[in-house]
Amino acid sequence: MSPQSLTPALQPNGEVLSLLREQHRASRAAIITTLLTPSATTRGIRTLLHKLSLHTDYLLTNLWRLAGLHPDAALVAVGGYGRGQLFPYSDVDVLVLLPDAAGPELSAEFSAPIEAFIGSCWDAGLEIGSSVRTIQDCLRESAADVTVQTSLLEARLLCGSQQSFDAFRKRYNEQMDPRAFLVAKTLEMRQRHSKYENTPYALEPNCKESPGGLRDLQVIGWAARAAGFGCTWDELAKSGLATPFEVQQIERNEALLFLVRAKLHAVAGRREDRLVFDLQGAVAQAFGYRATTPEGKRLAMRPSETLMRRYYWAAKAVQQLSRILLLNMQERLYPDVHELRPINERFFEKAGNIEVASDDLYKKHPHAILETFLLYETTVGLKDLSARTLRALYDARSMMDSQFRRDPVNRAMFMQIMQQHSGITHALRLMNQTSVLGRYLWPFRRIVGQMQHDLFHVYTVDQHILMVVRNMRRFFMAEHAHEYPFCSQLAAGWDKPWILYLAALFHDIGKGRGGDHSQLGAIEMRRFCKLHGITGDDADLMEFLVREHLAMSQVAQKQDLADPDVIAAFARRVGTERRLTALYLLTVADIRGTSPKVWNGWKGKLLEDLYRLTLRVLGGRAPDAAAEIEARKRDALVQLALNSQPFESHVKLWDTLDVSYFMRHEAGDIAWHTRHLSRHVGTRNPVVRVRQSLAGEGLQVLVYAADQPDLFARICGYFERAGFSILDARVHTALNGYALDTFQVVPSQSLSGHYRELMTLIESDMVRAITATSPLPEPTRRRVSRRVKSFPFPPRVSLMPDEKAQRWILTISASDRAGLLYTVARILSLHRLSVQLAKVSTLGERVEDTFLVQGSELQSGARQIEIETELLKALAAE
Repeated sequence: MSPQSLTPALQPNGEVLSLLREQHRASRAAIITTLLTPSATTRGIRTLLHKLSLHTDYLLTNLWRLAGLHPDAALVAVGGYGRGQLFPYSDVDVLVLLPDAAGPELSAEFSAPIEAFIGSCWDAGLEIGSSVRTIQDCLRESAADVTVQTSLLEARLLCGSQQSFDAFRKRYNEQMDPRAFLVAKTLEMRQRHSKYENTPYALEPNCKESPGGLRDLQVIGWAARAAGFGCTWDELAKSGLATPFEVQQIERNEALLFLVRAKLHAVAGRREDRLVFDLQGAVAQAFGYRATTPEGKRLAMRPSETLMRRYYWAAKAVQQLSRILLLNMQERLYPDVHELRPINERFFEKAGNIEVASDDLYKKHPHAILETFLLYETTVGLKDLSARTLRALYDARSMMDSQFRRDPVNRAMFMQIMQQHSGITHALRLMNQTSVLGRYLWPFRRIVGQMQHDLFHVYTVDQHILMVVRNMRRFFMAEHAHEYPFCSQLAAGWDKPWILYLAALFHDIGKGRGGDHSQLGAIEMRRFCKLHGITGDDADLMEFLVREHLAMSQVAQKQDLADPDVIAAFARRVGTERRLTALYLLTVADIRGTSPKVWNGWKGKLLEDLYRLTLRVLGGRAPDAAAEIEARKRDALVQLALNSQPFESHVKLWDTLDVSYFMRHEAGDIAWHTRHLSRHVGTRNPVVRVRQSLAGEGLQVLVYAADQPDLFARICGYFERAGFSILDARVHTALNGYALDTFQVVPSQSLSGHYRELMTLIESDMVRAITATSPLPEPTRRRVSRRVKSFPFPPRVSLMPDEKAQRWILTISASDRAGLLYTVARILSLHRLSVQLAKVSTLGERVEDTFLVQGSELQSGARQIEIETELLKALAAE
C-alpha cells in the first residue's frame, strides 16, 4: 500500500494506527535488508537515510493529524532527524512547539491531544524522544544548555503552524552568538576526544563519537550554520572555508562513515555505534569483504581488518579536514587576534601556530615539509599548525614521493627531528596525523590503521609504536623520573637517545606482512641506517634491538631466573652491557605501550632482576651458585638481626632447605620466611602469612604445610574463589617433606585497596581450604570476555624434559579466563604430579604459563599424551 492510498479520515483510528504501523515497519525493514547486503554502497547511502527520514515524516504527520492538535502548535524535527538523516535504530527526536500564549502550564486544549499524539507514536513502534516547549521555553533552555541549542539549530517543520515555527526560528537566530557557540562546541569536542584517548585508532572505535567520527563533521556543520557560513558542504566551499577538493574528500569520507554506522545498526538490530569485535566480522560481510578470492585463495587480510583499515583511513581524513575547517572558522570569527610573527622567510607564527608564507610553499620547496616539524620542535611557543599550513600539507601529499624520500636534505632533516632534546613525540604524532610520517617512512605507511589480532594490544600498530616512542622519551625527561626511577637512572647515562627512539619507531614496523615481524623489522632498520648514514656500532645496535625486542620479556616471564644457565645463555645472546641497557629500556617501554592492563609491578621486578643478573655476568663475574647462596644467607641473617630475631633461631628451618630454595629466593624473602616459620618447623597445622608485595602492588602469600599431591591445586582453587589472580608461584618442597610456597597475587578491582582486611581473611580462610578432605571441586564455568570470543586463541600445551632430564617443563598458552590456573593445577593433581615452580604470565587476555613438574606418570609416553590431551581439552572449554 503506498502512502498516498491511505485515507485516515475514512477509517477508525485503531485501524488507521495499525495500518500506519505495519506500513512503517515494512518500509523500514526493506531498507534494513538492503543495508545488510553489499548492494548498499557509499553512493546510495544518503538516499537510504533520507528515505528512512521521509517514511518517519509521513507516519508522524498522519499521527499528528489524527490527534487533532491545536492549529497554533507545530511538530518540529530536531537533532539528526532534523537534518533529514535518520539511521535505522536512532531515536526520533521531535519538538512539540507551542505559542507563548499557551503559558507555562498547558491547558486541556493543548495537553490532552499532545498526550494522545505521543502515546500513538509509541504504539506505532517509534522510539521517540519528545519535548514540549513554548517558543520562550526553547529560547531560555537553549541559552542555558548548548546541547539544547545544538538540537534546535537544525530544527525542521514537519507539520502544524508555519507561523509559530517562523517566529521561533527568527527569535532563535537573533539570540545565537556564533563566537560563543563555536567556543562551546570546540571545548565539548576536546572533552569528547579526551574520553576516547584522542585517537581514531581504538580497536573498538565509536563511529559517531570517536575522533574522526561523524560527530566531528557535525560540529563543523553546526558551527558553520550558526555563523551563517552555510548549511551544506558546497555552501562552505562558496564561503571560502573549504576548497572544492576538501569538500569532495569530506563528502566521500562522510558517506563511508554513514554506511558503516547504518550497516552497524542493521547488523546489531539495535542502536549500536561502537564497532565492537563481536560485530566487526558481520559488518565486514555486509560490505562484501571476504577472506578468500573467488578462486578460493586466502587473502592476506581478514574481512574485519579490511573494514577497519578503511574506517581508520576515513576517520584520519575526517580528523585532518575538520581541524582545517574549524581553524578557518576561528580565524574568520576572530580576525583581530591572529597577528603574524616571522620565524624565517618561509614560515610565520600565528597565535602559537606555524603558518606557511604562501599556499604553494610545499610545492615550490618540498624541503619545507619536514622543516615544518623541525621548527615545531625548536621554536619556543609553537603549539600546533595553522589551518593554512594543514591545508598546504594536505594538498602537498603527492609531493612526498620516492624522489622526496631519496633527497639527502630530507634525510638529514628527518634525523635532526629525531635528535632534538624536546618535542619529538608531539612532532611524530603530528606527522602521523598529517600523513607525512607514512609518506616519508614508506614501511610505516603500511602499518597505519593496522589492527593487531591478539588479546593484549589495545591500539593499532602505528599508535602502539608512537606510544612506545613516548614511553622511551619519558625515560629521558626529568619531570617523569618518578614514574620508573630505574629506567630514568639508566637513561641519564645514555649518550645517544635517538638510537633508542628510532629502534622504538621500527620495532613493530614489520607487522601485518606475514612471517616474523622482528626479522622483517630488522631488515627495514638496517635499510634505514644505510640510507641515513648510520654505520658501525650504532647501526648494529639498532638492528639488534628491533630483531630481539621480544627476547627479554620472554626470558623474564617464562624462564627460571634462579637458574645460572638461563642467565648465562641470555648474557651470550645480548653480548654487551650497552645492548643490555638499551634492550631493557625498549622492553619496558614496549610492554607499557601495549595496554594499561598488561604492565604491573611484578613484571617490572622480573625484568629488573634479569637486567641485574645479566649485568653481573657481562661484567666478568661468572655465575657462582655457592657464593651467591652464601651472600643471600648473610643478607638474610642481617635482616633477621635487625628484627630482633633470636640468635641461631634460623638453624632448625634452614637445615630442612636445600640449595634450590636459596637460589630461588632473595634475601628479603628468606628472612621473611624464617621470621614466621622458625618456631613452626614440622608443625601439624598449616601456616599462612601474608604481607603487601614488595613489587609495589598486590600481596605476597606464604604457605607452609605438610606436602600433599593436591596442595597446589587447593591453594589455586582458594585464590580463584576469593577473587585473586596469581602473578607468580614459587613452589618448594623442603627436605622434611613440607611445602614452602610463596605466591604473588592481586585482588580483583572490587577488592583492591582493602589490603589489611584481605591479609587477615587469607590467613584464616586458606588454612581451612588446605586442610579440607573433600575431593577437589570441578572448575567453575564462567563466561569468557568479548575479546576472547572475537579473537579465539587456540590453546597450546608442551611437555618436555628439562636439560638434566630430571624434571619436566610444562608450557601452556591459552585465552585467559577466571579459574584457568586452578583448572590446570587440578589436572596435574589428579595425575599426582607435583609442581616445583610456576611462572604465570598474563598478557592482556592471554596467558603464557610455565610449570616445572615431577611425577612417576611422566615416565610413560602414553601417560604424557593423556595429560596433554586433558589439558588441551580443558583449556579449549568455554
